[in-house]
Amino acid sequence: MTTQKTFKRRVRARMAKTGERYTAARRILIANGDRPDTAPLDFEPPASGAALTKATGHGWEHWLGVLDEWGAASWSHGEIVRRLIDEEQVSGWYAQCITVGFERATGLRAPGQRKNGFAVTATKTIAAPVERLFRAFEDEAVRERWLPGAEMRRRTATAPKGARYDWEDGSTRVVVWFEKVDAAKSRVALEHEKLPDAETADEMKAWWRERVAALKTLLEGDA
Repeated sequence: MTTQKTFKRRVRARMAKTGERYTAARRILIANGDRPDTAPLDFEPPASGAALTKATGHGWEHWLGVLDEWGAASWSHGEIVRRLIDEEQVSGWYAQCITVGFERATGLRAPGQRKNGFAVTATKTIAAPVERLFRAFEDEAVRERWLPGAEMRRRTATAPKGARYDWEDGSTRVVVWFEKVDAAKSRVALEHEKLPDAETADEMKAWWRERVAALKTLLEGDA
């Protein structure tokens, strides 16, 4: 990945002088015309730079620099995600996206690969309030209509922001984030983690995309 070492030294010098956090010092330097060198990304990003910038206000160079400065290469995936959400106010889905991109850029994983196995994702924007989307996962009767026969047991949930579930025998896990788009529209971002191999991951990726499409059909049809 691009380290931007010279620019980072200027950021750190400002931090030492002003006591600002890394992101604040970086933002002020850029606003004053001091910009980092850019270079083509040398990894497969999970989202385009344009989409990331639209959602978070910054592109890949910024977020890779932030995580590099944090020393995040030695952290777990969950630790990085939580800090992006808590300290940088990044939404759950894009916190995951940035973390995956960072792990790929630093060689910590191949596409879909994690330290604890493989993971797949599925997202869908649905014309339904976020509270109703959350209930579609939590209410077993509703869930059976779009996820028939699936055995999913809740571990934790924070309504209506997200939930974590054990999947079937408990060897894998499903993590779901919910985001309000507007009063009548919301977005679900789902990740199935700890899958044993790439073949299983490919199968589950296709299956989950089919299922979230069924969820969209159900909720929009019932509206």
